[in-house]
Amino acid sequence: MTSPANQIPGEILRVEDLTVEFPTDDGVVHAVRGVSYALHEREVLGIVGESGSGKSVSSLAVMGLLPRGARVRGRILYRGEDVLKLPARRRRALRGGKIAMIFQDPMTALNPVHTIGDQLAEAVLAHGLVPRKQALARAREMLDLVGIPQAEARLRAYPHEFSGGMRQRAMIAMAVINNPDVIIADEPTTALDVTVQAQILEKLLAVKDAVNAAIVLITHDLGVVAGIAHRVLVMYAGKPVEIGDTDSIFYKPRMPYTAGLLGSMPSLETSGGRLRPIGGAPPSLINLPAGCPFSPRCPLADDACRSEEPGLMEAGEGGHYAACHHWREVAAAADPTALFRAGSEVVR
Repeated sequence: MTSPANQIPGEILRVEDLTVEFPTDDGVVHAVRGVSYALHEREVLGIVGESGSGKSVSSLAVMGLLPRGARVRGRILYRGEDVLKLPARRRRALRGGKIAMIFQDPMTALNPVHTIGDQLAEAVLAHGLVPRKQALARAREMLDLVGIPQAEARLRAYPHEFSGGMRQRAMIAMAVINNPDVIIADEPTTALDVTVQAQILEKLLAVKDAVNAAIVLITHDLGVVAGIAHRVLVMYAGKPVEIGDTDSIFYKPRMPYTAGLLGSMPSLETSGGRLRPIGGAPPSLINLPAGCPFSPRCPLADDACRSEEPGLMEAGEGGHYAACHHWREVAAAADPTALFRAGSEVVR
């Protein structure tokens, strides 16, 4: 079988100009506005942003899990096939098969009245004609893979009998049980303490390598993606505002919002010092401001920012793009996070 003409070698997933809107009584919620990215084999792409930035909605669109009434435009290409144009049966086969998802809260994602083994086996049975005994054997194998001890006995346990970390490991097992090409992990460590977070991220990477999958990691915490992602996409008010490799995003941000996120993170270097929060709040996605949506909170905003919304523009080497009229000023700053100290003067 020949590959589709629009498939790029090594590329598994491509999202092009994705837009998601939700009509409501108060107006249209512009949840996702022109998101584009490519995901390559075995790559980890981090998507970062505040609550309401559109990062989770964009991934639910990829999975086909948006509520009825959502308006979706753009293209979602899995190995060159436009997922949005596929028949419902083919799309269901991809979901949980070749494209899997790890949800934020395993306690609500797992069914409380069915055993862990039954739920894992169901994921296998839904995607292949295999005997139930074989599906349960695969479930036991996956629990071993994610590091759950006494896997045979744990198959008969219910979700409430697992700790938070073990439930999340079970969710990882469910996601990889059908050897997916793409794993979408939506805030997989949010409800866990710091030590368990590190264990889950380490296990997620190990499982990714075991099944040769790529990961889209969704989080509000730049610290989570620092040691795991190859590239980072930063979202604000439903749109991508910066994308680049992880090192360039962390050490040479080009967008004031990214610099603000970095400055608001506690670190060993700033131990004992004051954090630099971003003032204000994200805009309403029903009534977006004119121009750049970050301009009301940005220390560099001028009349151009308040009248014209910038698109992503090349802002450095290696595929670094930023949606900012002032990206050169941010790049030239000795410490871009100092933008949010006081006033709008850039420290050079």
